[in-house]
Amino acid sequence: MTVRTRFAPSPTGYLHIGGARTALFSWLYARKHGGQFILRIEDTDLERSTEESVNAILEGMTWLGLEYDEGPFYQTKRFDRYAVIIEQLIDTGHAYKCYCSKERLEKLREEQMANKEKPRYDGHCRDGATPPSADAPYVIRFRNPQEGEVVVDDLIRGRVVFQNTELDDLIIARTDGTPTYNLTVVVDDADMDITHVIRGDDHLNNTPRQINILRALGATPPSYSHVPMILGADGKRLSKRHGAVSVMQYREEGYLPEALLNYLARLGWSHGDQEIFSIDEMIELFDVKDVNKSASSFNPDKLLWLSQHYIKESDPQHVARHLSYHLGRLNIDPAPAPELSDVVKAQRERAKTLVEMAANSTFFYQDFEHYDDKAAQKNLTAATRPALAQLRERFTALPDWLPEVIHQAVIDTAEALGEKLGKVAQPLRVAMSGGTVSPPIDVTVHLIGRERTLARLDKALAYIDSTVSA
Repeated sequence: MTVRTRFAPSPTGYLHIGGARTALFSWLYARKHGGQFILRIEDTDLERSTEESVNAILEGMTWLGLEYDEGPFYQTKRFDRYAVIIEQLIDTGHAYKCYCSKERLEKLREEQMANKEKPRYDGHCRDGATPPSADAPYVIRFRNPQEGEVVVDDLIRGRVVFQNTELDDLIIARTDGTPTYNLTVVVDDADMDITHVIRGDDHLNNTPRQINILRALGATPPSYSHVPMILGADGKRLSKRHGAVSVMQYREEGYLPEALLNYLARLGWSHGDQEIFSIDEMIELFDVKDVNKSASSFNPDKLLWLSQHYIKESDPQHVARHLSYHLGRLNIDPAPAPELSDVVKAQRERAKTLVEMAANSTFFYQDFEHYDDKAAQKNLTAATRPALAQLRERFTALPDWLPEVIHQAVIDTAEALGEKLGKVAQPLRVAMSGGTVSPPIDVTVHLIGRERTLARLDKALAYIDSTVSA
């Protein structure tokens, strides 16, 4: 048997964290077993589904690197297929027309609630009903078995038993003929030969209904795994009040996709005490049976820790590709020198996110208009002018523009003036970056380049002269 999993989001919003984790688990399971991963867009909610949401889902999947083997398939393009199945269920006695009015159903619900009964359809039209009129509207209901039980051998939750007497006859087609979720998902899973369904546990109560429809169609139900929900740090269901819940919002906040994937994998699944997992390790070690039965809490600090790790340890070229997006948001074109991967190497020890790295790297690509006031008052003074002037002379005469050569020039300047290295290096840092924070000064000066270094030293000397004369 070839393992086939699917991710089937509804395009009524962005790709949220819970959906991304479900997609990841489904993707990992398929990859581990050499199977296929299918993307299906469940867009039958015509009022709420939008093209913008579809694009957000596809963009999120691409950014995360969760490549699908088939799809995306759109349910709105399969209405003819669903209509055939609905007619088949009617012809075989597994479905029927229901003419119950909205008023009758509301009254029935009120009575059941008053009697403290579970609200459910009472089967009024189950055994045949006369249409109130020739053009009376109707829905199609699935004739659920009234005896026996449905056993779900959930790979996460274990054996879950549902009594058919607890399941009413659900609607599978609306009055306008459009199919409902529980019908479309069953047809799609059967037609697409899905062997393993991994989804949120909010779908658990749908599972016995779907299994009964699959059996009515003569199809073999897939294996089910229902993943517990994600909670915020306050123990409540994750929502916007906890911060970013959209996958692409984490891109905007400067996280590498590998960091988010690693975090999502560990959000409800573990392998011993291991915290860091490469994609290959996730594929090798992941088993849906090891997913926790209880809900997981989202910890932003843990994600930030992972972000810092991946920025430090990932291939600089890979980090640079993602960093360029954030520099672009600052209206910076990183194409000119210095090489962006070299900037990553210089900055990766001191950045937790790519947003932070981008903000701290602007001076490599753009000349700044103003110095930090405190930095300038302390480091760009008459006392530091001789050091900056001598550095300019030495830098101009250097035969090679290399970090080690630049470093030696700074040492030689400090020794010639009888100053400690920091008394020379820090004014130089302010002259180069506009502030007091940068990578090691030799690396900083090297990346800025000889021509711009000399120009910034000229600017710093002019600033000192103007403040002294003033």
